[in-house]
Amino acid sequence: MQKAVKRYMPIFVLPTFCAFILGFIIPFIMGIWLSFCKFTTVTDAKFTGFSNYKKAFEDTVFRHSFWYTALFAVASLIIINAVAFALASALTKNMRGTNIFRTIFFMPNLIGGIVLGYIWQLIFNGILEKYGTALALNEWYGFWGLIILVSWQQIGYMMIIYIAGLQSIPGDVMEAAQIDGAGKWTKLFKVTIPMMMPSITICMFLSLTNGFKLFDQNLSLTAGEPSKMSEMMALNIFNTFYGRTGWEGVGQAKAVLFFVLVVAISMIQLHMTRSKEVQQ
Repeated sequence: MQKAVKRYMPIFVLPTFCAFILGFIIPFIMGIWLSFCKFTTVTDAKFTGFSNYKKAFEDTVFRHSFWYTALFAVASLIIINAVAFALASALTKNMRGTNIFRTIFFMPNLIGGIVLGYIWQLIFNGILEKYGTALALNEWYGFWGLIILVSWQQIGYMMIIYIAGLQSIPGDVMEAAQIDGAGKWTKLFKVTIPMMMPSITICMFLSLTNGFKLFDQNLSLTAGEPSKMSEMMALNIFNTFYGRTGWEGVGQAKAVLFFVLVVAISMIQLHMTRSKEVQQ
């Protein structure tokens, strides 16, 4: 029976594999090719070499969006994971109503980013209006607005992962640390965090990649205002490709650079955190 299953396994995998080839591999290869071309549609592409990449690097708005996105990714990474870990630690204690609180904190993750962006835009502009300003008038209002929005949305999801990590720590390890006289902070940094590194690796990876790839919340909350100063990389690529006639190739080149950047940063982060994981 097992031999028969193994024999027909490639047949079962074939539909998914074909969908992956058609939906990802072929468009990905075509996207790399088009980044070296000038085109308006995929049928009239003309090879132009590295001119698109040159224009991408010379675009000051694109360079600004990179640093703006990098700062946002780092800030959101720290805030989301610190708060999520603190909530997970609190909700794994013996206290009443923990399941209710877990559900409440997780619920914002179920709301779409576009909807959240417009909701928080109304909230922030309602507050800022009392001080005679608005989100669209200052890039840093938009920056911290995005931080609050994304943190509110993602903290509950990361909290669930941290809760799973905390609950997977063997009880005898914590008891041994208690017997050895380890204090609260010693147990946290010498026992809990090292034993939770797999969960930390996952949460940091998700937070970092989500921070760099953020698009819908940026579009609905600030739309890059004022004057594209709050425009993040994904939105900049979108506006370049669809908003500037004759710049489709440049937008595609930016997309390739964006992909390489996110993959490189993610791999570095995974290597750094996985190297600190310990075997239980």
